[in-house]
Formats: sequence, structure tokens, C-alpha cells
Amino acid sequence: MKKVSLSVAAVTIAAMGLGSASAADLGKVYTKAPAPVVVSPWDVAFGAAVMSNYVFRGVTQSNKNASVSAYFEPRYNINPNLQLYAGVAGESISFTNRAAAEIDVYAGIRPTFGAFAFDFGVWGYLYPGGQCTESFGGPGGAAVCPAGSSFVLPSFNGMKKDVSFYEVYGKVNYTFNDYFAMGGNVFYSPNFLNTGADGTYASITAKLTAPSNLFGSSGVGAYVSGEFGRQWLGTSDSFYGTNVVAAGFAGPFPNGIKYDDYNTWNVGVGFTYKVFTLDLRYSGTDLSKAGCNAFTSDYTAQQTGSFSAINPGGFGSKWCGDQFIAKLSADVTLGALK
Repeated sequence: MKKVSLSVAAVTIAAMGLGSASAADLGKVYTKAPAPVVVSPWDVAFGAAVMSNYVFRGVTQSNKNASVSAYFEPRYNINPNLQLYAGVAGESISFTNRAAAEIDVYAGIRPTFGAFAFDFGVWGYLYPGGQCTESFGGPGGAAVCPAGSSFVLPSFNGMKKDVSFYEVYGKVNYTFNDYFAMGGNVFYSPNFLNTGADGTYASITAKLTAPSNLFGSSGVGAYVSGEFGRQWLGTSDSFYGTNVVAAGFAGPFPNGIKYDDYNTWNVGVGFTYKVFTLDLRYSGTDLSKAGCNAFTSDYTAQQTGSFSAINPGGFGSKWCGDQFIAKLSADVTLGALK
């Protein structure tokens, strides 16, 4: 009897255990594992800006007047450390040949290695709507523009109808920490501004970013940044040559003039809020008024007695002098909007 009772008890306990397990199983809700989040390798950056003066390497492109700009840049991330990109941008300008817009087309690759960020690519500068401008004292003293398609400036400066050109470039930026970064840039063109002269530009940059809590919880950020660069320029073609000789200078140069190389710099402070940036910047060069006039063919140049071998007319340009730029821009990516 005892054995039977023990057996019955064992069976009963087992049955209770099975019943409890079954009840627990019935209470479970089985769901499918969540699908992995797929991050698209594609992104698009775009933005626009308004500035008091469009300055390019120390030289105004807008006759020291206001300019607007915009860009659109699709990007493809091969992996987190390698990005391909291409883009189109535009700025309003005021050139001697009456071109009123600069259209930029560019493409490149951005690899990163730890704190190093690189950028390699090609940049095309297009200037539609230009009109040929006759120069004074050119080869043979004759007009160099096609008949019926040119005009003459009071300063007798000349400029081709099409001054479009391209550059290849390489950039590097090293981020030391959350607050400080430095970089270097090199650009090269075999035919800068379609003058026939090659051009090489190299610069170093630095940026100091303020702590995020500098303005409390307002969301406003700040930075200080600067750049020092040098532009090397070759010899122009005969379009910009001259048969006129300034007193005390060698010449003439009917086959083209050797443009002056120059240094340029800028320093400024910026404030950021969400997608907006307000940048206030000073820019300058050591290019003389004579050298600036010969290089830019400034249509506002005035007789200042700025004679030189490549600027025998004595007209001087202020396009390369000290300049102040205030710029308000908005920049965003589609990825940041999601």
C-alpha cells in the first residue's frame, strides 16, 4: 500500500508539474524578431547663403557688392570611412565681361582615417553670359575680340568672353579634439580663368570651436577660424599681352604677361544655430593695385598712377584690398531631416 501510495503521489506531482509548464507556455506570446534597420548609403546635402561680398582667395567676385549662392550635393557612403560625392553650386558675380553668375560643377572622394579627413576631386567653374572686352595696347594695338561682339572700358582693360576653367584639388583636415582642428589645401589649374596662365593655390586653415554650453542651453554655437594661402600664377596668353611700356619698366610683352604671385589671408568668427550659420570675416592680400588690375581686368579700375611692367596704363584696382564679409547660410542633409 505504501508503495502504491508513493507511486500515485509521484505521478500526481509530475502531472501538476506538467500542468504548470503547459499553463506557463500558454501564457507566452511569441513574436517575430524585429527586422534589422537598413541605413541607406545615399544622402543629399544642400543649402543656400546670402553674403555682403563674394570673395575668392582674397579677390572680390561681386565688385564688393552682395551676392547669393546655393548648392546641391548628392553623396554615396561606400562605408563609414569612404564617401563619394558630386554637386552643383551657383553664385551671383559681377565680372568685367558682364558675366553675372558662376556655376560650379564638382565631384570627388572623401576618405577618413581616424582623426584625418581627406578630400580629393575636380572642380569646374563656368561663367555663362560673358561678352568679349577689348584691351588697350594689346598685340599690335589691334582689337582682339571678334568684330561686333566687344566693348571697350574707360580703363582699357580686356577680358575674354569665356573665362571658364577647372581645378583639381586635395584637402586634409586633422581634428585634435572637440575644440580644435587644422587643415591644408592644394588646388591646381592648367589654365586659370582661361587666361592661359597656370595657377596653384595652397593654404593652411585652423578652426577653434567653442564649448557647446558657452551660451547655456540656447543651442547657439560659436567658432573662430582662419586661413593663410598663397596663389602662384603663370604667364597669360597673347590676349592679355601688351605692347605698351611703362616708363622705367621693361617690356613690351606682346605674347602675354607674367601675373604677380600673392599671399592672401582671412580670419573670422561664426555663430551657429540649428541649420544656420552667421560668419563675420576679414580678408586681405598683399597684391598691389597694379598687380590686382592686371590680374582681374577690373572694370571699375581708376587712374591711380599704379604703373608696373604688366600694368603700363597706371590704372589701379581695389578688388584685392582689405575686405569684410558677412555671410548668413543654411545647410542641411536629407539624413538629418529624417
